Amino acid sequence: MARPKPVVLIILDGWGVAPPGRGNAIALAKTPNMDRLASTYFTVLLQAAGEAVGALWGDMGNSEIGHLNIGAGRIVYQDVQRINSTIASGAFLENPILKEIAQKLKKTKGTLHIMGLLSIGHVHASFEHYAGMLEAAQALGVEKLACHVWLDGRDAPYASGIESVKGLTHRMQTLGVGAVASIAGRWWAMDRDNRWERTSAAYEAMVHGKAALTAEDPVHAIEQQYAQHVFDEEFPPTVIVRDGKPVAPLAAGDAVVVVNFRADRVRQITQALSLPAFTKFERGTHPQGIAVATMTQYDAHLPVRVLFPPKEVKHCLAETIAEHGLKQLHIAETEKYAHVTYFFNSGREDPYPGEQNTLVPSPQVSSYDQQPAMAAEEIKDKVLTAITERTFDVIIINFANADMVAHTGNLEATVEAVEILDRHIGEIVDVVVGDGGAAVITADHGNAEGLLKPLTGEIDKEHSAQPVPCIVAGEGWKHAAGIRALNDLAALKPSGVLADIAPTMLALLQLPQPVEMTGRSLV
Repeated sequence: MARPKPVVLIILDGWGVAPPGRGNAIALAKTPNMDRLASTYFTVLLQAAGEAVGALWGDMGNSEIGHLNIGAGRIVYQDVQRINSTIASGAFLENPILKEIAQKLKKTKGTLHIMGLLSIGHVHASFEHYAGMLEAAQALGVEKLACHVWLDGRDAPYASGIESVKGLTHRMQTLGVGAVASIAGRWWAMDRDNRWERTSAAYEAMVHGKAALTAEDPVHAIEQQYAQHVFDEEFPPTVIVRDGKPVAPLAAGDAVVVVNFRADRVRQITQALSLPAFTKFERGTHPQGIAVATMTQYDAHLPVRVLFPPKEVKHCLAETIAEHGLKQLHIAETEKYAHVTYFFNSGREDPYPGEQNTLVPSPQVSSYDQQPAMAAEEIKDKVLTAITERTFDVIIINFANADMVAHTGNLEATVEAVEILDRHIGEIVDVVVGDGGAAVITADHGNAEGLLKPLTGEIDKEHSAQPVPCIVAGEGWKHAAGIRALNDLAALKPSGVLADIAPTMLALLQLPQPVEMTGRSLV
């Protein structure tokens, strides 16, 4: 059989599978195209969370982990596991970069600033890593320590931040070192969509001790915002003061450790903290001689020290495609561009030979429930043009809508987003198959299938641990497995993992599977 061209991988971010229910936006939506594809072509469920993707048992999936596993063709064990084991064993105290920072601070008499997401969600950061940094700093003789806390509310319950801050302050009191110096919601500190005004506000609070809000007690500050129905994610940058002065703005000779282990939402703020020449916003007098370290590598070009450097993943899908002289297109809108390029390519910044990366700007709205379509139609149009021009052998697409709109907690808008995606998916797959190609439709993790907590009925904006669909569409892949509609998938048991997608793509491309890929082809 001739090799299909193109072979298209469609990643539906946040599209999980769960039984129908009043919080299941995917089941509530009208999805005639996905129903047709699932009932016509080879369709299975894949595990997309926990140990099946190299995360901790019981942890939900996320976009970074999902794309890493999909693109690598093997289970990629996550940085969080490496960090956890190092802290648990006590080996964290021997980290050479931490020891260097402690020695520098003894000479400069500076302050160690710990920054990052204080979360129980284990998606971008971990409370245990924050606590581990505190304990390591105390053990290494750091005398002055300040915590700049970013609250979650997206990958953790929307008002869980107050208990996390109470836990952090208790740890600092027990150790006899440290104080909370500023607080901000992740909406401000962890923007990844080039909304630099948000990054600037978080930077001003942490670096210069300037913000519209100040407070003498961090817990009281959070209580005041909760009383006004402002919760963790959108928590406004707030400077903690003592006697009317900021507790700990950055100063020359200080050091910074950013504790997030996931890269995509911490690049902007780390650029502002570390780049000597920075033009995205006016930084004012940026402190000189500060040492900046990050828990993991956020960007190979940043002038920072990395506590846990990346482990190389050889022969990922994109590299294998390039080695065989095929051309590939990776396309996504701003919100998920890093995932379909950097993460999909196993942490590689630069494209492989024959790889073209296309970024479609995300709409500039304050919340995506205002525009559930996001940039999906423009992505679809560019993909159809690429198929018609027959330029690429492989096309990798990410549609962000289901995940990003579900994160707003707006069920009606998420249903609309799913229905919009269904139309675009149907159009793309029909053109691909009609042109002699093949399409794999899957997802990186669940989210849109569970917007209400089943026991309480509260809004649930977090990811899930649900499995995801995988449909292989093309001539020769039709089947009659008794699936009549997409909702029937909830009755199936998962028969694979995300790591099986790359071997499946290679099988469709009739290319050999590298020995490093331990996933198995589904077809």
